[in-house]
Amino acid sequence: MKKIVIHSSLLSIILAALTLNLGAVSAQETAEDKPSQEGKLQQEQAYLDSIETIESDGGAYAPELSEPLLSLALTLQSQGRHTQAIALFRRGIHLTRVNEGLYCAQQVPLLQGEIASHLATQDYAMVDERQDYLYRVQMRSSAAGDGLTDALMQQAQWQHAAYQLGLGAPEYLRLLNMVELYRQAWGNIAAEEKGEETSVKLLPPLQGMLETQYLIAGYTWQESDRAFDEDERPSKSLQQFNAYRIQSYRQGNKIIEAIARIERNVANTQVMLGDWRLWNGRTKSAWQAYQEAETELVREGDAEVQLQKLFGQPVALPDIAGLPPLPPAVDPKEAEIVLEFTVDAKGKVQDLERIDDNDDYNKQAKQLMNRLRKTTFRPRFADGQPQETEKLVKAFDVQ
Repeated sequence: MKKIVIHSSLLSIILAALTLNLGAVSAQETAEDKPSQEGKLQQEQAYLDSIETIESDGGAYAPELSEPLLSLALTLQSQGRHTQAIALFRRGIHLTRVNEGLYCAQQVPLLQGEIASHLATQDYAMVDERQDYLYRVQMRSSAAGDGLTDALMQQAQWQHAAYQLGLGAPEYLRLLNMVELYRQAWGNIAAEEKGEETSVKLLPPLQGMLETQYLIAGYTWQESDRAFDEDERPSKSLQQFNAYRIQSYRQGNKIIEAIARIERNVANTQVMLGDWRLWNGRTKSAWQAYQEAETELVREGDAEVQLQKLFGQPVALPDIAGLPPLPPAVDPKEAEIVLEFTVDAKGKVQDLERIDDNDDYNKQAKQLMNRLRKTTFRPRFADGQPQETEKLVKAFDVQ
């Protein structure tokens, strides 16, 4: 099976999105509200004065310290002073634990702020540790509802990022976590929606589930994955993951059907099914899905525009924002690596050549070419039939 490898630029997007999700509301400023440098210094001093006054009156563990500590930490964070901000976030967390309990909800904005600063400094191992603690706090302090769903989705997104970063071993455990977290998020929303399966609120966890199925189906075994118990049998987690791999194709189809009940767009559903089937090597059923999508589009007023968008050129799979199989293409005039190739009628890459004359990036070009050879494409279609497309040119930056 083919391993989906996230390009560094997309990983940056995933981490940036996670940082945004973690950001406390009080840290967000509009352009009009953003203070000047002098104003920031005055604001910082005001928080320091407030902390000093509270400490003088109530001591180092006064409960009232939490708010100015958080505000000061966020102010320093906004200036890129992450080491100082982390120290303040940590102090605030310790303070709330002492005053409110080990898993009190008051820790959440402080933990989120600390994690955002660790992300900014690329201390991903510490992010992993603190994200795990944040999740435990949220699970013990959140009632059912949007807050619980947000916690589950946030943790699932971090598991995805941690998987791409290769944090910890074995890596497949991250995928098991993602399955369970997205499933819980879906179940929580379904309960809130009284079992209504067409609620648009169900789309984010369903889309996360589909991404996870692609990752499971394309997982490449690592040496560290060979985990056995004392009787030399595969560990329970390994057995569970193997079961998920066996069921992955069927599960992917079910998830797409669930998405279809919400979106109610027959053409898009058939394309999604076709992509999933083709990527899993089910070529005949993929062509059937694509043809049904084309038939549906012909019935619509903008059929020509949509047909060109979906089937006018080969499309690398998975065609999902969170899982692009290749780095983003750039203008050949601005690129270090330029490749030319054919996508045959089965969606396979043929006749791959490098057509730039830049010798500085031979290693990266070789890696990119190997990756491209393993990529499945939705081929170009004409008159309902897949077509070969020759002399495709793709240009890439080296990052």
